[in-house]
Amino acid sequence: MNFSLCRLVKILLLGAGGTGGYVAPHLYRLMHTLNRPVRINIVDGDLVEAKNLVRQNFCAADLGENKAKVLATRYSEAFGMETLYHPAFLEKDEDLYRMVQPGDIWLDGKRVPELSILIGCVDNNKSRQMCHRVFERSSHLVYIDSGNDEFSGQVVCGIRCNRRTIYKPVCKLYPDMLEETDNFPSELSCAEAAVSAPQSITANIMAATVVTDFVYNIVARGKLTTRYAVFSAASINVRAESNKKRQRRTA
Repeated sequence: MNFSLCRLVKILLLGAGGTGGYVAPHLYRLMHTLNRPVRINIVDGDLVEAKNLVRQNFCAADLGENKAKVLATRYSEAFGMETLYHPAFLEKDEDLYRMVQPGDIWLDGKRVPELSILIGCVDNNKSRQMCHRVFERSSHLVYIDSGNDEFSGQVVCGIRCNRRTIYKPVCKLYPDMLEETDNFPSELSCAEAAVSAPQSITANIMAATVVTDFVYNIVARGKLTTRYAVFSAASINVRAESNKKRQRRTA
């Protein structure tokens, strides 16, 4: 799959916690080097808590602040980029659809859509189902989803172009994600919200690195040949795989 290196780029980072918090600095640093307009919008309704300091990209000074605001402000100021963030959970298809729709630009006398990239760093399948529905409804969209358990996980890149699915999204490779098994973050009880998914900081960082590799190949090289990758922080291994069904690692 080839991508124009002249198109404007807009990125929506959905989730600023365990993995999203480490994706953010890589994104800003990478996009800062591009010689074309870039917009990065970080979305998360969660606040930084003491338990997050163990494995997420926050420090004590961030306690009580919105996660999306902290990351967007910190890295946009560091790299001299526009500060964009949405300090609330996205839980409606229409809201997400509106935020990922590309605008149009004129390129070589033709109207060309922006390159719109949705990066899902969520920890529940209900949010993934929303992303899946928006992906299938979109004419043009790159949807990169990251999921991991304590030491291993996967990153899947789905691509829609001219109303056609070129690369299958995560819920097509792992259809059990479409089952009604969990809730949106805002629907969790206090007791449920207090229980963190078993993840290690190394798995989060490795997932973020793989996500960044996908983005780099799309926006900097203009060429993507890998559809998804699985990784293990325990065995220090990342392996690109063909687009086939396999047992998934939960996020």
